[in-house]
Amino acid sequence: MAPRVDFYVLTSSAERARLLYACRLVEKVYLLEQRVYVHTGSAAEAATFDDLLWTFADRSFVPHCLAPNVAAAAPVTVGFESPAPADLLVNLGVAAPDFCDRYPRVAEVVDAEPGRREAGRRRFAWYRDRGLRPETHNVPA
Repeated sequence: MAPRVDFYVLTSSAERARLLYACRLVEKVYLLEQRVYVHTGSAAEAATFDDLLWTFADRSFVPHCLAPNVAAAAPVTVGFESPAPADLLVNLGVAAPDFCDRYPRVAEVVDAEPGRREAGRRRFAWYRDRGLRPETHNVPA
């Protein structure tokens, strides 16, 4: 079955705004008792997102782990090389992950920074070229 692909397009051009939105999205899915794999472009980006998941909100706790040290009990995994089983793939990498068909849902978070916006357009086209129909959700500041 082909995944459902959602693009969340932010009006802000701040990288932190994009990452914070991704944290809130991950938290929402975690609270629905679903598993999430957050895919980043590098080990440094994975570590940054890992740290942010611990601290993005005072009232929040999202249990997670860094791949490849996948803890069976952790509902959220953050990584850049080894995809983990999940209900939702959140892609924070520059390219569309070629393993996206392993997931029922894919979320792409795109901000207004010109380089990241252009990379988002390329990912949108990549999904569309594979017969998927990405949905776009505009997220106000």
